Amino acid sequence: MGGDEALVEARGLRKSYGAVEAVRGIDVTVRRGEAFGFLGPNGAGKSSTMRMIAAVSPPSGGTLRVLGMDPTDDGPAIRSRLGVCPQEDTLDSELTVRENLLVYGRFFGLSRPEVARRADELLAFVQLSDRAGARVEQLSGGLKRRLTVARSLINEPEMLMLDEPTTGLDPQARHLLWDRLFRLKQQGTTLLLTTHYMDEAEQLCDRLVVIDEGVIVAEGSPAQLIRDHSSREVCELRFGADDHQGVAERIQHLGERLEVLPDRLLVYAADGEAVAQAVHEGGLTPRSTLVRRSTLEDVFLHLTGRSLAE
Repeated sequence: MGGDEALVEARGLRKSYGAVEAVRGIDVTVRRGEAFGFLGPNGAGKSSTMRMIAAVSPPSGGTLRVLGMDPTDDGPAIRSRLGVCPQEDTLDSELTVRENLLVYGRFFGLSRPEVARRADELLAFVQLSDRAGARVEQLSGGLKRRLTVARSLINEPEMLMLDEPTTGLDPQARHLLWDRLFRLKQQGTTLLLTTHYMDEAEQLCDRLVVIDEGVIVAEGSPAQLIRDHSSREVCELRFGADDHQGVAERIQHLGERLEVLPDRLLVYAADGEAVAQAVHEGGLTPRSTLVRRSTLEDVFLHLTGRSLAE
């Protein structure tokens, strides 16, 4: 499934909380069948944007259409066709795994037999069938996350919204969840997610926007963003901690861009090996040299800065 049908269309979208403007006029289009990501540091405006799209927080300005409707006027109709996987697990810990799905499904007016059928299908999909009778409080963080995803799919949503889907999970749990989300996309579900994990964005997103301080600073596919905002390769050089600034001045002509970090120098260039060779030919001997491909993380840090957002 796919095409040009826009499930989300935002123009000049704004959100203010009193004097604080969290979202400062962004344009976003999410097409049916794609996986679209909001990538940004904490406090960038990602969650505020998601809450407006989910029709639970009214926009402060601009225009927003979700599934062809206005969230301010048609909130209940929009919410009935969305699946929402919030950042915090909001499961009922006193119920069993299966009961969490049954109770949630009834909110959508589904019949008992239909909810039961969907619950069993979803437990199989997220590989929790063997835990159906377990109490939620007995589950690990990764299992709770899978149950939250299953619960958000009980109404067979056209678009699944995931806010930081794998925060706090170990690598195995993250990869299993990524696999489930990839399968959902293959089945035609539109995915809309926020993340600050670069590997997650590269793994899951067809397109994404980098959002910082409430504005979009870049947009494109992961490969396109790397092409537009970084070099093909990066040469990482480590010298003595006190030498980096002096060395940087001697080698800055070797790359398209150079960054001085406390523990290493990053030289961005089309050919990292050539940079490494030129460094040695210039009489410099780094303690270690690493040549690697540019990643989305390089793009992200270049666009949003390395210092922590307050």
